[in-house]
Amino acid sequence: MRVLADTPVWSAAFRRARDYSDRTRRELEWLIEHGAVTMIGPIRQELLSGIRTPAQVEEVRAALRHFPDQPILAEDYERAAEFFNTCRAAGVQGSMTDFLICAVASRHGLEIFTTDADFGRYRGHLPIALYAAEQQ
Repeated sequence: MRVLADTPVWSAAFRRARDYSDRTRRELEWLIEHGAVTMIGPIRQELLSGIRTPAQVEEVRAALRHFPDQPILAEDYERAAEFFNTCRAAGVQGSMTDFLICAVASRHGLEIFTTDADFGRYRGHLPIALYAAEQQ
């Protein structure tokens, strides 16, 4: 099993404050220890965007370098557009990045690890699998 960890999951892992994200952080750590986590460039970009200090940017960048990007092909962008259109026709809205995540995960047979409830709505219309945090 391999998972594509979404931006909110990584964000929870990088927060210093203890809060609701502790379980998410522990689960991501477990997945990392078992070599099950993969990354895509748009998630990396989201994570590095908006960080306030150069030192924090470098800290996150260094941590993420351990996770090479899953290649994104032209067919992934085309499939993401199809996914967007399918969901929109069903009254389900989402971001371009979310649909790209769905397309890449679908092509590679990856489960999506996220805390974003939108993916549960997408799953009703798209061939995606969501990671259930039950491994520990």
